[in-house]
Amino acid sequence: MEVYKAKKIHFSIALNTINRKYNSISILRLVTIVFFLMSLYYYIKTSGALFIALAAFLFGLFIVLMRFHSKLVFKKQIKQALLDINENERSYLKRKEIPFENGGEFNDFHHPYAYDLDIFGEHSLFQNLNRTALFIGKKTLAKQLLTILPNGEIVRNQKALKELAEKLDWRQEFLALAKISCDTKSGYESLVQWSKFESTPLSKTSILVSFITPVLFLGTFIGYLLTSNPAFLSVLSILFVFNLGFLGKYLKRIQIEIANASNIDKIIKQYGLLMQKIENESFQSEKLIDLQQKLTFKKENASIHLKQLATLFSNMDSIGNFVTGLLFNGTFLFNFHVLKGLIQWKKGHTEALEDWLEVIGEFEMLNSLANLAYNNPEFAYPTLNTNYEIDFTNLGHPLLNMQTRVGNTVSFHPESFMILTGSNMSGKSTFLRSLGINMVLAGMGSPVCAVQANVHPLPVLVSMRLSDSLSDSESYFFAEIKRLKQIMDELENRPAFVLLDEILRGTNSDDKRNGTIEVVKKIISKKAIGAIATHDIEVCLTTNEYPGILTNKCFEVEIVADDLHFNYKLRDGICKNRSATFLMKKMGVI
Repeated sequence: MEVYKAKKIHFSIALNTINRKYNSISILRLVTIVFFLMSLYYYIKTSGALFIALAAFLFGLFIVLMRFHSKLVFKKQIKQALLDINENERSYLKRKEIPFENGGEFNDFHHPYAYDLDIFGEHSLFQNLNRTALFIGKKTLAKQLLTILPNGEIVRNQKALKELAEKLDWRQEFLALAKISCDTKSGYESLVQWSKFESTPLSKTSILVSFITPVLFLGTFIGYLLTSNPAFLSVLSILFVFNLGFLGKYLKRIQIEIANASNIDKIIKQYGLLMQKIENESFQSEKLIDLQQKLTFKKENASIHLKQLATLFSNMDSIGNFVTGLLFNGTFLFNFHVLKGLIQWKKGHTEALEDWLEVIGEFEMLNSLANLAYNNPEFAYPTLNTNYEIDFTNLGHPLLNMQTRVGNTVSFHPESFMILTGSNMSGKSTFLRSLGINMVLAGMGSPVCAVQANVHPLPVLVSMRLSDSLSDSESYFFAEIKRLKQIMDELENRPAFVLLDEILRGTNSDDKRNGTIEVVKKIISKKAIGAIATHDIEVCLTTNEYPGILTNKCFEVEIVADDLHFNYKLRDGICKNRSATFLMKKMGVI
């Protein structure tokens, strides 16, 4: 889309401008520090007041330049992330590559449809949808792809996605903040584990001591400055050693609190910026407003509370610096007070923290689906019903190229179950996957690859692509029987949308035919809706026994100019043409 091209150009220009400023500031910092050192040198040689004043000015200037430098680093990271985001979208829409994580770690071979419908892995639905940068976002998107929501929640999601789809700038800025966070699964889990780890409260006596000894140290130090009495130095030494000994009792607790907390302050700070982004935006849809309100805690925004936590962890890092730790703890018990702050923060925020992170994950998930809607304005949001009616007009597979994608109109009422025939390569499996994936999208509140859709959201149960399970010592046939058993067990509890593709391949033709017919009869007796693909014409004759429930549909192949021609259009009836013999003769196999 042209909008991504325009944005890429815009952010490229902005990044070049920032880089020039960044380089200028870097040179100025170098010049400043050189002149600062020269001023100190001449002051030592001449004791001139002008040189020490100049050194003080240059030191102050260096601090100011450092602040500018830090801000420019942040802006540079954001602009680079925004540039990458738009370049990735252009590359994706041009079908050059899919530059997004594929979620392979979330694949579940025992899930009713995850493996069969290519929900995770290379070129999967997850990879095509995924516009997340945080572990909690990936986790939330993966969980949602494996869950069918209640109708009310689907409608709430639909309204949220319609609103977010129009907020392109906001979505990209949110994603850019997430991208520069350096978030990892281990970082996220360390923070959650830390918040749930029950810390024993500090005793009142230790807290009292932590205030008294630093005050005594400060008072003694002032007394020495005023009197130069050596006795004060002895007292200072005693207090210094006492403070270090006192802190030593809590050193193990401090180390436990900050275990696996490397760079966690930076990650927490970025979480806070993401929450601030949500808090400051104006939303209209009920779902987004509800999520936003979850970020209000004790009459303050969650981002403020997280900023406090980030500061505490940042301060605690001083325990790793021996000289600084020795000085600050020997005088003011610095790390003890930080420990006290961490324990108090945890006590007051434990339950809220995970909720806040889940809000970020929800927004990343919703932003991914909103991006699908924005990139595909021709996709439709399904209307919902509770009458077990499922209709798609011009249904297609959302991951196929829209230039070559062939749509089909299909209705599952009054007949609720379809027996699908067609030669190999005619489009049966793709059609079944189109049905399955669009039912999954509909169950999330996402738009679907159709011009119009009317859907009763149902659990999706699929047996299409199984493999031998060597780790479980299972054959393909036994794995398939187990999947069919799983489907039947699910149908005992409630109706579902069932898709089957050439089942019982691991047995002889008569056994396969009879077994397939019995499976169809059992499924429709459980009020299932869906389709089964088969090459066996005798299975199609089952429709004669159940004319109001079963229907025959097919994909035909035509021989045009001594070549096979597939139009991938769904037709009524049973497939008549055969392509295998023709193709083998043409290729010289027979």
